[in-house]
Amino acid sequence: MEFRRERLEAEILDPRRRFERERLPVEIRWDPLLGHSCRLLPHGSLQPPAPVDLEELARQSRPGCPFCAPEVEEQTPRFPPEVWPEGRIRRGEALLFPNLVPYAKWSSVSVYSPHRHLLPLEEISPALLADNITTQIVFMRAVLEHDPSAVWLSVNANQLPPSGSSLFHPHLQGSASPVPTTMQKLLAETAPGRIREYVESERRQGERYLGSVGRVEWLASFAPIGPAELRAFVFDAAFPTELDDALVAELALGLSLALDLYADLGFQSFNLAVHGAASGTGDDPLLLRMVARTYFGPLLRSDAMWSERLHWEAAVDLAPEAVAELGRTRFSHV
Repeated sequence: MEFRRERLEAEILDPRRRFERERLPVEIRWDPLLGHSCRLLPHGSLQPPAPVDLEELARQSRPGCPFCAPEVEEQTPRFPPEVWPEGRIRRGEALLFPNLVPYAKWSSVSVYSPHRHLLPLEEISPALLADNITTQIVFMRAVLEHDPSAVWLSVNANQLPPSGSSLFHPHLQGSASPVPTTMQKLLAETAPGRIREYVESERRQGERYLGSVGRVEWLASFAPIGPAELRAFVFDAAFPTELDDALVAELALGLSLALDLYADLGFQSFNLAVHGAASGTGDDPLLLRMVARTYFGPLLRSDAMWSERLHWEAAVDLAPEAVAELGRTRFSHV
């Protein structure tokens, strides 16, 4: 298992130092699993996250929000009765319904609660996460019973506008499709056992390994695809539908620790994807990947530019080893 990196230097005459000759480092890393690369910039190269007043944004966006009670009962769709007779799926405070925007053959939206329009990262509790994830699992099981071809499953999140969300109200999104996404296809083509070898290598090295929460192992990505990318692996499940209540609780607890870490780092937004490889060999685990998202500075610049969107190569100044050092203490107390 190769953790490949290459260190380069750019040479300039720096106006900040009276045009003295300056050498600036940049490190290129390649992901051991899929081979994609990223650019690791010197710490402080990018503007730090610029927190916004979420309470004010919540106040502005609350009127007419279709995910809030009581509007959610009238403004969100229902499933056909042959898929789910009650039309919508409920668990605890969580409520799931079809997505009006069809990102896949079967798309769902699940809110943590119609009564929680404002939900900062540090307040997304393990119980809220477990109930919301469970509604997505129930959705996928129901879809597969009705449509066995929709084998490519994922649970996803766009938290707040910096992550791409069009609505402020916090929620998850589910997808069940007969066609894989690019990432699902790449993972399905990964050699059997390679993911386990990757996780075991990270555990031995220890630099980026965070720890385990029950049967779920967490680490910081060696070659992140976005700011502070974290990964979790569930070797006792290959698909979201194989998660039982105990595994959901373990996954939710780890995810709440990860979100608390993001909040401590100054982030308010994130993207998430949980999926397995539908055509895997049985040795492939369920994989969670998440990245922090934010607007930077007074102009609210996005954290994604040409490098991320068109070259599929993140440029970040937050080293995975630094993220792991900050996060490891959280996971060591579980």
